[in-house]
Amino acid sequence: MLEENPLKRETRRHFFSRCGMGLGRVALASLLTDGALWSASQTAVAAGPLAPKPPHFPPRIDHVIYLFMAGGPSHLELFDYKPKLQELDAQPTPDSVLKGKRFAFMDTFSKEKPKLLGTRRKFQRYGKNGLYFSELLPHTASIADELTVIHGVNTENFNHGPAKCFANTGSFRFGRPSMGAWITYGVGSPSQELPGFVVLQSGPRGPRGGAALWASGFLPTVYQGVPFRSTGDPILDLSRPQGVTERAQKQTLETIRELNLARLAETGDSEIATRIAAYEMAYRMQTSGPELIDFSKESRETLEMYGVEAGQASFANNCLLAARLVERGVRFVQLYHTDWDHHADLSQPLDDVCREVDRPSMALVKDLKRRGLLDRTLVIWGGEFGRTPMGEAREEGKIGRNHHIDSFSLWMAGGGLPAGQAIGASDELGFSPLDRPIETHDLHATILHLLGLDHTKLTFRFQGRDFRLTDIKGHVLRELTG
Repeated sequence: MLEENPLKRETRRHFFSRCGMGLGRVALASLLTDGALWSASQTAVAAGPLAPKPPHFPPRIDHVIYLFMAGGPSHLELFDYKPKLQELDAQPTPDSVLKGKRFAFMDTFSKEKPKLLGTRRKFQRYGKNGLYFSELLPHTASIADELTVIHGVNTENFNHGPAKCFANTGSFRFGRPSMGAWITYGVGSPSQELPGFVVLQSGPRGPRGGAALWASGFLPTVYQGVPFRSTGDPILDLSRPQGVTERAQKQTLETIRELNLARLAETGDSEIATRIAAYEMAYRMQTSGPELIDFSKESRETLEMYGVEAGQASFANNCLLAARLVERGVRFVQLYHTDWDHHADLSQPLDDVCREVDRPSMALVKDLKRRGLLDRTLVIWGGEFGRTPMGEAREEGKIGRNHHIDSFSLWMAGGGLPAGQAIGASDELGFSPLDRPIETHDLHATILHLLGLDHTKLTFRFQGRDFRLTDIKGHVLRELTG
């Protein structure tokens, strides 16, 4: 693909500033003393690139909290109960099921076929409509009537890195804008004191793919996710340096702002507007940041509901922080929790990770409802793919499951969704969607729709092509939007 001709983007300021130092300086001086131009630059910067923007149509929600379980949670141990799979436990997987399929760490071409694996977990029905949850998620099950469970979701790559990238950016290729970046680009953020897109991490390590999962790609960098810590300063080096007075800092920032405004007027570079916004946001956050992570004003009941431990970085702390971020107007909050990759052992390791997220996930939904925020906030819980109905024996005496992309499950809450219901279904083995698959692009299109954005119109021209989060695919799930 040919790159867009940079001359087409040339502005009058670019032209004069590049036509020799003498002429450039004269022209630039004239432009900078042009009251209308200078005023327009200041007005644009004052509003900020993250200022709220009108959506394409009235939105159902104002905020999104995405609880991303990195590693691929097993739907067959959590939400998707399959009595037939229990009945066929330890039997060879039928050729008709495996035909044409590939798996990350499983040979389907050998004479010895992988064996089906029924779950060792007990399932029960919960809520008015009898949604299935396993014994691993008792707290989540207790809010069944607030949840919409989605079955039969599929994706297109069985490796963690590309699959996480696809779930977060709509592309396997690193370098595309993340969903949070597209959303803040599309509708901005109501918050004046905090970034529009915040990232929180927990677990033993960061997710595979790292910062690329919350990057802005070819969008201006102001729209990228900002990683926060749940203890100390939310962002490192946020506090005013020792020995620097507030007045000295403010004067320094004002001088830097004027220099940046002059450069912005000269070049029209959107990254300069990003730089100005970042300086000003950091200055405001010196007050708002410490207050944000100070849980001392939260009730004992709230802290106990989440399972928060003071001074500890945890998924529980991050869930409470997510509620507080949304309460303060942040548009998109994403929580990454790792260690869901259970190839070798579906027993104690799965118990442990479920225990870490079950109670806080429940508490987040209940707390948002209590704060009057759930109706206008969409909460999503899920990973990059699911797990195979076949077992995987890597260690003697233990068994796990391989990566599975054809059908998996997740849940959503809030935003006026059909609560207490299951949408979509998988076959009797939990291998394939029963009817039409729900694709990742469909989920992205639906989330944008709930925010008042038409996914086919939210585009950005780059290298001569209009890109969008859903690429050339995606259908809004009317079962969710009404």
